[in-house]
Amino acid sequence: MTTRLAVLSRGPRLYSTRRLVEEARLREMDVAVINPMQFSLFVAEQDIGILHQGQKFDYDAVIPRIGHSITKHGVAVLRHLEQLDVWTANTSQGILQSRDKLHSSQILARNRIPTPRTAYVRDMKDIERAIDAVGGLPVVVKVTQGTQGQGVFLRHTLRETGNLVQGLLVTGKAVLIQEYIAESHGKDIRALVVGGKVVASMRRKARGREFRSNYHLNGTVEKVEISDEYAEVACRAARVLGLNVAGVDLLEGNDGPLVLEVNSSPGLEGIEKASGVNVAGAIIDYVISESDFNEVNVDQLLKTIPGQGVLSVHLRNHPHLIGSPISEIFKEDMPVFALSRAGDLIWNPDPDIQLRFRDSLICYGDLEQLRASIKRKNLDLPPVSNTEKDGQDSNA
Repeated sequence: MTTRLAVLSRGPRLYSTRRLVEEARLREMDVAVINPMQFSLFVAEQDIGILHQGQKFDYDAVIPRIGHSITKHGVAVLRHLEQLDVWTANTSQGILQSRDKLHSSQILARNRIPTPRTAYVRDMKDIERAIDAVGGLPVVVKVTQGTQGQGVFLRHTLRETGNLVQGLLVTGKAVLIQEYIAESHGKDIRALVVGGKVVASMRRKARGREFRSNYHLNGTVEKVEISDEYAEVACRAARVLGLNVAGVDLLEGNDGPLVLEVNSSPGLEGIEKASGVNVAGAIIDYVISESDFNEVNVDQLLKTIPGQGVLSVHLRNHPHLIGSPISEIFKEDMPVFALSRAGDLIWNPDPDIQLRFRDSLICYGDLEQLRASIKRKNLDLPPVSNTEKDGQDSNA
């Protein structure tokens, strides 16, 4: 059966939108460009509905090309479609997480993905402390919401930085002060990730005295072959932010790649021309291969039954459990479906696996019973000494 594809875009003549439609038609897909601002959303008892220009929305898959200016409405439409089990190339949650620079930095840091040091500033009294925290002057000042280099400034003195931050705060902007990576001045790498793989990459360079390398700011682009290290960081960044299609901007630091930003609606013109890769075709091929399968939020699914859910148990918070096999914690059954260890997931772990200090158990079932099992095990065992803890950590 032919997949019916909707490209959500307000610009049918834009290069990226046109290329996606061209490649979809070459593959004999039923494709249409649909303005996300023309949807009507309905919620009623035990039912939700959606209409486009008064007509039933009858598409199997969606590629969202939602601009920053309509993020709130576009995400609302995507959430509605997700509740109707319509497959989307990028989820509403992924788009929201990537659009907020502070939130995305928090997620990347939590997952140990290298980024420039960043400080969030809400008061003038915090500026000097923030500058020191990111390594001193010069610094990059950003607003948390922005695109194509807008709202990004380089400042060299405390006075310049203070005046800029004050002006941004007065206008209600949320402000970030970020480490300046001198060795990557005026250039970065854009890696285009599709379905967990880098399909194309390019180096962008600023012109003249401009330090922002964005293509839309008249920057130049050139083909570049990135190393496995850079590709891995780009793919991990897209994955932890929940994006299947993403443009990941990487700075070339002295110690390796640093993720600068992750774009959920990357432009295709610059990277297709620079790399010679049919990126639009790669995206459409991904849609065809994956649109029959929807990822499920297991925690949300279980929560449809009161008291059920997914519980993450971090062993560092439960030192009494370190060294115990999983089977001793949950004696009646095995509600553990994954063990997170050293950056890897062990699915359906062996009950006899001994737990380590940095492990996390991912469990499912009755939340009250899960917590009771862990508390009972904590009471049963003597405290773990620092020596024992260090030994467990060194073996992790």
